Amino acid sequence: MYALARPLLFRLDAEKAHELVFASVAGLGPVARLGMRLTLPMPDPRLAVTVAGLRWPTPVGLAAGLDKDGRLVRFWPELGFGAVELGTVTALAQPGNPRPRLFRVPDAGALINRMGFNNAGSQALATRLRALRDAGAWPEVPIGVNLGKSKVTELDDAVQDYATSAQRLAELADYLVVNVSSPNTPGLRTLQDADRLAAIVRAVVGAASGRPVFVKLAPDLGEPALDDAVAVSAAEGAAGFIATNTTIDHQGLAEVGAGGLSGRPLFSRALEVVRHVAARTDLPVIGVGGVHGADQVLEMLAAGAAAVQIYTALIYEGPTLVGRILGELSRALDESGAPDLPTLVASSR
Repeated sequence: MYALARPLLFRLDAEKAHELVFASVAGLGPVARLGMRLTLPMPDPRLAVTVAGLRWPTPVGLAAGLDKDGRLVRFWPELGFGAVELGTVTALAQPGNPRPRLFRVPDAGALINRMGFNNAGSQALATRLRALRDAGAWPEVPIGVNLGKSKVTELDDAVQDYATSAQRLAELADYLVVNVSSPNTPGLRTLQDADRLAAIVRAVVGAASGRPVFVKLAPDLGEPALDDAVAVSAAEGAAGFIATNTTIDHQGLAEVGAGGLSGRPLFSRALEVVRHVAARTDLPVIGVGGVHGADQVLEMLAAGAAAVQIYTALIYEGPTLVGRILGELSRALDESGAPDLPTLVASSR
């Protein structure tokens, strides 16, 4: 069905198509969730992984950026996602950058965005998540929240901005993510400098009520800067890392101005960063960037990732993508005779 809908959606501006799909799924509510449940197989228990003490029923999570305000929290697990990361949210609600700000590069299976953390604010997300918990409707997968800095907040006040969002969401989310690596908020990436990053991670960990805190890394960092970010984050109590965010290197793919590139062209660099970070820490690494099939999942896991996340491939391949990937992983287990996915991955290293 998505194969029929995609040409129509791709005639629309990318952000308008995104809003149309979200409105349609939200409007259908339980019907949409039931449709996916009947269409897709139940997750294979052999594919479960543990990340920072959290059990993911499948090794494929939803990356931050797609559902910033948690509008479809109950829908994503029905697609087979083993965890869902909401956000990026900021302490203050903000409209983001001027439109157009999201661009497809279909020939490359990529997106370029300069959204600028458009979201309703961390308090609005906290209210929505609290209502889910109070209604007994919390999904049976970990729900994470990606935290960013409000655009109007001065860099010198960034620590309190992150801490405010963490305080609002710590009792509601299953894990939190410090995002200082988006290229679309002016000056944000300077917060990856060791001293500033240490202060932010320390504040978020202190406000997290024991929830795991991950740090999301930029693919454009050189090895020394990556090493510094990993070392200071671990020293301040981070539970793991997410590698990577989008890249400012568009590789000549599209002349659309500034923005972060995601999708297939990012995979090789994301894989390099996962391998580099995993070799320097015992903390779990979540691999993200260009994953679009079971082969990339297995490559990420073999490089040291504990799990992966997907965003851009979902736009191109549609809602059955994760189910197809999980089916291929199950068949790989059958063919190998391995009892579970971690054993299969360990045997391939």
